[in-house]
Amino acid sequence: MSRIKLLSPRLANQIAAGEVVERPASVIKELVENSLDAGASRIDVDVESGGVKLMRVRDNGGGIAQEDMPLALSRHATSKIYELDDLEKVVSMGFRGEALASISSVSRLCILSNTQEQGAGWKAETEGRDMQVEVGPAPHPKGSTVEVRDLFFNTPARRKFLRTEKTEFNHLEEVIKRQALGRFDVGFHLRHNGKVIHALKNCDSQLEQERRVASVCGPAFMQNALHIDTEAMGLRLWGWVALPTFSRSQADLQHFYVNGRVIRDKLVTHAVRQAYRDVLFHGRHPAFVLYLECDPAIVDVNVHPTKHEVRFRDGRTVHDFLFRSLHRLLADVRPDAQHMPTGDNNAQPAVSGIAAGEFAGQSAMSLRDDARPSMGQVQEQLAGYGELYSRNTADASNLQSAPPSAGDRGAYSPTTFTTANSNASPINLSDLETDEIPPLGFAIAQLKGIYILAENANGLVLVDMHAAHERITYERMKQARAGEGIKAQPLLVPESVAVSQREADYAEQNTELFTQLGLSVERAGPETIMIRQVPIILQNGNVEQLVRDVLADLIEHGSSDRIEAHINEILGTMACHGSVRANRRLSIPEMNALLRDMEETERSGQCNHGRPTWTQMSLDELDKLFLRGQ
Repeated sequence: MSRIKLLSPRLANQIAAGEVVERPASVIKELVENSLDAGASRIDVDVESGGVKLMRVRDNGGGIAQEDMPLALSRHATSKIYELDDLEKVVSMGFRGEALASISSVSRLCILSNTQEQGAGWKAETEGRDMQVEVGPAPHPKGSTVEVRDLFFNTPARRKFLRTEKTEFNHLEEVIKRQALGRFDVGFHLRHNGKVIHALKNCDSQLEQERRVASVCGPAFMQNALHIDTEAMGLRLWGWVALPTFSRSQADLQHFYVNGRVIRDKLVTHAVRQAYRDVLFHGRHPAFVLYLECDPAIVDVNVHPTKHEVRFRDGRTVHDFLFRSLHRLLADVRPDAQHMPTGDNNAQPAVSGIAAGEFAGQSAMSLRDDARPSMGQVQEQLAGYGELYSRNTADASNLQSAPPSAGDRGAYSPTTFTTANSNASPINLSDLETDEIPPLGFAIAQLKGIYILAENANGLVLVDMHAAHERITYERMKQARAGEGIKAQPLLVPESVAVSQREADYAEQNTELFTQLGLSVERAGPETIMIRQVPIILQNGNVEQLVRDVLADLIEHGSSDRIEAHINEILGTMACHGSVRANRRLSIPEMNALLRDMEETERSGQCNHGRPTWTQMSLDELDKLFLRGQ
């Protein structure tokens, strides 16, 4: 080993630059965050050659005082924090005091700034070779301009790792988009090689915010987005979540912010993924733009050099809040809880937020206790699924003789239909007022024994008969299980499982949680646990692996829904086999009964596997197919 030496300031800064400055996009992120911390309401970004040749960020913020100009380019110099208490509740975007020094060590950097509305400003220049700062007067309006030229000019090895101009600019543009989504009160302007790429004005209303989101994420996202705004336990979650049918092949449209800071966090990803689990097609990814607001003291932003990750003081509470909020939002997506699609592409789905009391005290299932079927009733229905709804007893002629008003939804209930009269005629919607027509309308016919064709106020509705009934049956089975709880059965011979000491500790600390999941787990030694009881429905499964998975979730995320996931998987299989099959001929009353149940069932827009159950074709879309009016 060589003797220990103190690194030169230049080398120390270049090592720090390796953590902070990966590519031009990294520089833009740091500079834009500085502008935001300075209170800017407008940020202009000009770049050339993907940012390698030039990056210029100009803002109208508070500016830098003359005496602070040399310090601005020094390492570990910042105006964001002063003592340890400030670090424990960071409210600014930057706080490390490394960005400008690191950038200047691998580029030619110039700062122009002024703190006054009138009067000359000041300029500070430095190059990576000698790191000496030259300060002098220079005209500049209030605010700051930072110019970064010839990135990595003095570190050729780093420059070789840069990609093409187009690729580097795409990364840089993505940074601007993310910052623009994080601060609606700030205007962002981006030019590349003299061409205007983005000109995003300040947003003062939700409509303007939605326009910015549509500009950044695409209009299709906003056309398929649900708005959420809910608070509980000192946490607030708001933003937009895409419908499950608007899923992505990659996780490329997921934006999450904590107190305005864009982050990518495993806990957040897991909570969102759980909320979508029952409605998302296999292998697809949800899309969202979400904002979590909380006390800065409960989140640690100083866990990653680029500040992309955070750590929550109580991760379990945050995870539970995110999951339950989004789970409830998606559960409420049904034909009678959202605007039906129309020819107007600007129409937005609208779902109200969650009250704090609802989050804290109510079950995820919204069915009333007195209306919740028992598991025995559901299984009995499955056994005789040849008749779609054996409980329907009223005569179908009631529908013809007494169409109800919008306030009398009882007459639309499946209980008013019968499977006996297969000759009932479709209802003529021209005889009804618009507000008397239910969201999915009334059945017209059945196509190839697979699809139900219905007419509603907007046009034609197509329903996948099996997929829709599968979801209805599945939700009823889950509600029945929720009412009865998880029934458990003791093992004749307790199962001993060898685990790590950490896993054994978590098992011992969470015995009550395991009991709620239908498991009885006891610690039998420093690295041994004993399984004495399992859920009846999972008694033939790999219980040892299930317990290991639950422990892994507890260690990683602070909570686990593995048991519920496995039970729901079994219920989903039962529901699939117990639902009306393709090529089964349904009468008009049977089809209408299915439509009414869809309108009352949570998550009825997707089957258990995430496939859509219905779609709408507006009259305008049908007219376009036949060139009407052209």
